[in-house]
Amino acid sequence: MDVKKLKQDVIEYAQQIGIDKIRFASADTFETLKERLIENRTLGYESGFEEPDIEKRTNPDLLLPKAKSIIAIALAYPSKMKDAPRSTKGERRGIFCRASWGKDYHHVLREKLDQLEEFLTSQRSDVRTKSMVDTGELSDRAVAERAGIGWSGKNCMIITPEFGSYVYLAEMITNIPFEPDERVEDQCGSCNKCIDACPTGALVNPGQLNSQRCIAFQTQTKGFLPDEFRTKIGNRIYGCDTCQMVCPINKGKDFHLHPEMEPDPEIAKPLLKPLLTMKNREFKEKFGHVAGSWRGKKPIQRNAIIALAHFKETSALPELVSLLHKDPRPVIRGTAAWAIGKIGEADVKDELEKALIREQDEEAKAEIEKGIQLLKETSATN
Repeated sequence: MDVKKLKQDVIEYAQQIGIDKIRFASADTFETLKERLIENRTLGYESGFEEPDIEKRTNPDLLLPKAKSIIAIALAYPSKMKDAPRSTKGERRGIFCRASWGKDYHHVLREKLDQLEEFLTSQRSDVRTKSMVDTGELSDRAVAERAGIGWSGKNCMIITPEFGSYVYLAEMITNIPFEPDERVEDQCGSCNKCIDACPTGALVNPGQLNSQRCIAFQTQTKGFLPDEFRTKIGNRIYGCDTCQMVCPINKGKDFHLHPEMEPDPEIAKPLLKPLLTMKNREFKEKFGHVAGSWRGKKPIQRNAIIALAHFKETSALPELVSLLHKDPRPVIRGTAAWAIGKIGEADVKDELEKALIREQDEEAKAEIEKGIQLLKETSATN
């Protein structure tokens, strides 16, 4: 079959199944990316969630022998929530980042890639493919940049002219020599708003991210959140959108093209207090379908505790004291103790002191001591 015609047929089919943008790239080794990945590893900027083998991350031929091209796809997701509930005193709410508002995008894009693969196979019997979404070996952003889906912004996001950076990315390596598309010209210019706005300085240079300092990464860790990030996290319980929200290209970009990506406001912006005592089964039933649930309940609960401290939500003290005394997890007990101190009601000091005597975990004990110290500082200033 004529490869040029097949490419056009693939593009038309992609449009029929709801893929918002599709482009094609060569399967050459990503040499520039390889240099950057080596540098980031040396500097300690990796998150640890990535594929550890840099060769696999940069050489498509290792993933699909005799790879000839890569098909890159993008689906646009909403940036605004309809009928978003307000966070009020006594009814404080957390927030999931926009990439976790609807059905888990890994499943959504995987379904699209499976359909594309079936279509290609129906057209050519010799087709071989390897598809991936986010957790695969290749860098979705590097593929999308090469294919011309968009340019790589200073915030390390792919920014498309049509949809801004509010797009999910995925790719398919093939053994078909599709003609590559041209790249999109970088339009960031002299703008540094994302770098200036990053709450933790994680964007160390244009296009260079220290993942260890990124709030999106920190919200996904399972241990104690480092002190310096606790005042930065606000009410975020998963992810961070700051570098997208300040981007001028994203202004006015809000697409509601896929019903499965529409957020349920009670899930995307949930009440915080109910999260503290939620059982595993209830958590999976309510949040299991969104991308932000992938690390389980514990990080979300820890972040919810920190968010309540951020709001100084005194009505949450009974729940926090209960966690302090009864939760089997040191991270939750300790974070609750710190939050109690941060909220600053002197009449709970006895609860912290009783917990300190009983606590066996050294890290949790240190957090209880922090809580007591915070209460002392609060009472000294009142």
